[in-house]
Amino acid sequence: MSTENTKKRRWKNDPKAGREAQRYENPIPSREYILKVMEELGEPQDFDDLVEQLGLVEPEEVEALGFRVRAMIRDGQLITNRRGALCLVDRVGLVTGTVVGHRDGFGFCTPDDGGADVFMPPREMREIMHGDRVAVRVVDVDRRGRSVGSLARILERNTEDLIGRYFEESGISYVVPDNSRFSQDLFVPPEKRGGARHGQIVRVVLEMYPSRRNQPIGRVEQILGDHRDPGMEIDIAVHSHGLPREWPEGVEAEAQRFGGSVSEQAKAGRKDFRELPLVTIDDETAKDFDDAVFCEKTDKGFRLLVAIADVAEYVQPDSALDQEAWRRGTSVYFPGHVIPMLPEVLSNGLCSLNPEVDRLTMVCELFLDEEGKVTGSRFHEGVIRSHARLTYNKVWAMVQGDKQLRSEYEHVLGNVENLHTLFRKLIKRRRKRGAIDFETIETKFVFDDFGKIEKIVPVERNDAHRLIEECMIAANVATGQFLEKHGMPTLYRVHEGPEEEKVSELRDFLGKLGLKLGGGEKPEPKHYAQVLDQAREREDAALIQTVLLRSLKQAVYSPRNVGHFGLSHGTYLHFTSPIRRYPDLLVHRAIKHILRRLPEDEYPYGFKDMERIGGHCSSTERRADEATRDAADTLKCEFMQDKVGEEFEGMIVGVTSFGLFVKLKEVHIEGMAHVTSLPNDYYKFDPVGHRMVGERSGRVFRLTDSLRVRVVRVDPDERKIDLEPAEAEAEAGGKKKGKKGKKARRQRG
Repeated sequence: MSTENTKKRRWKNDPKAGREAQRYENPIPSREYILKVMEELGEPQDFDDLVEQLGLVEPEEVEALGFRVRAMIRDGQLITNRRGALCLVDRVGLVTGTVVGHRDGFGFCTPDDGGADVFMPPREMREIMHGDRVAVRVVDVDRRGRSVGSLARILERNTEDLIGRYFEESGISYVVPDNSRFSQDLFVPPEKRGGARHGQIVRVVLEMYPSRRNQPIGRVEQILGDHRDPGMEIDIAVHSHGLPREWPEGVEAEAQRFGGSVSEQAKAGRKDFRELPLVTIDDETAKDFDDAVFCEKTDKGFRLLVAIADVAEYVQPDSALDQEAWRRGTSVYFPGHVIPMLPEVLSNGLCSLNPEVDRLTMVCELFLDEEGKVTGSRFHEGVIRSHARLTYNKVWAMVQGDKQLRSEYEHVLGNVENLHTLFRKLIKRRRKRGAIDFETIETKFVFDDFGKIEKIVPVERNDAHRLIEECMIAANVATGQFLEKHGMPTLYRVHEGPEEEKVSELRDFLGKLGLKLGGGEKPEPKHYAQVLDQAREREDAALIQTVLLRSLKQAVYSPRNVGHFGLSHGTYLHFTSPIRRYPDLLVHRAIKHILRRLPEDEYPYGFKDMERIGGHCSSTERRADEATRDAADTLKCEFMQDKVGEEFEGMIVGVTSFGLFVKLKEVHIEGMAHVTSLPNDYYKFDPVGHRMVGERSGRVFRLTDSLRVRVVRVDPDERKIDLEPAEAEAEAGGKKKGKKGKKARRQRG
């Protein structure tokens, strides 16, 4: 049989053969086919046996299969047993996922398939680190009903270096990681101290990972300084959380080859929207503009266009750009600094919808009736030309009647007014369907010329912010329904309802306040919204909102569509920001696949792929949130260092068994008042009532109560601000005076 005939024979049953042939010059069996063959064989396979079963004969094919199998092991699709044979993970009872560490030594394995986290006791965390990908075996269920795991295999190490404080004690050198999720200290041999001195902040490269018996070992690669200079807090956060910060070789070169403008060839065959006065509406400081909007009145209601930068046209699957975008998962926004998901030549250039230049876009065209209900939608690969770069404040001023701005932007004024009219309709529908609207205060830092915080101010939101949000939500919902209708594997933005235990605790709490949460064991968003409406005029409205918010889960990315509880939508995903979110890029690829009528077997992703990518993207999102929070907390500590001893009006924003978290109203910063700092009494923690109660005095400290506090200590290294109630010192002073008086009377007597 000829080689060509052999190739045809072994590719005949591979459902993804067309896709592999399109992506690779010398294709080999797809991941899906490899898994199918191993399932049919029904037993572990040596690599050579697998090569034979797949019918591969050419040396380059065998080598390529080796790379693919290693990637499948890394991604948790395969695992090797003790004899080195390849096994299907789900056939050996293992869960694959990413480790999330805890400062107290334990951790969790977050499964790739989006299932419940597996608790990893400290003994199982000895040889793994936060961020590692692992395969674990569920061996028990603890008293809290959590699955308990035992480490089966480390699939991939994801930490190369760490930032921390260098210490020398009794001749022993070690580094304490800045990121508290890394609970092991790193031992540094004498010859690898790199000139570091006790107390300095250093970057240490891991040379040996931890084992069951030994702690990790590293070498000091870089000395960052003796203290946190301006700007260092971001560098430390970036390194501590392992954020990719350098572009690998080839990534920027690949981005540069597209040039600085859209070619006529690239525009060919696209729907032309350049004559329509689309506008971008963003913050004053925005540099990348990934969405533009247009609205016009029709005989039946409204026509809304949401045009999104066509990132997928430039970032192709498996390219260097794609691999790095996947690795980063998201852009990370620090105060005054951003780490983009894509090189700036794309994110601020070709993929940014700058005014008066042609740009490639994916367009969601929505048709709505007079009440703002979507009656139809279409998707296009389009080309647009933004007619104006507007800001939220300008749009808000325009709809309020600012004559100068209305004159300056007369060419897009009709569009802006139509958008605002539609927005009012969408808001009514939002309230009608029972979406939950939590009122939160966002803040931003104002820096001086030396990089120090001058002040922290609240961000004022107006209708223009919400206008864009509602347009984006409408497009996201329509996109989700479009992909669901066509049966495309994709990543939904899912937000599950509250767990039964949380609902029970919430009902107990609300019952004591004379409020009732409807919906039985499974309340719907509208029931939450009803409680918020009932509480809106009450003095304890902030308390009620906070407790409602804390009963809900965190939104994640998953191929399983379970809806979005908070928005009260049965189908929801992210279509609107492929410049800065990898899941949005995947959504665009799915839309293109449908619009171009490509064969189903050529689509590069299946459900299992989406499970894996969804878990990764949820993880990178959490990583970004933690990094930005650490940097912000450090900045806040530096801002408060010269305010030790000062008093502030605050509000209790958290109650725990060990104390109160208090937000200082004037400066919008949180600190901690330990239970031992509370006025002289023994205090009992009431978790259901979210309060501390004095056993003798009956004094109550409850969530959202006002409390005047004094700053007693600030520690930027630990990112801690210690507070005490202002009355505590006064009370202590009074007692001291009383004791002195008694002593004086005794002496006189």
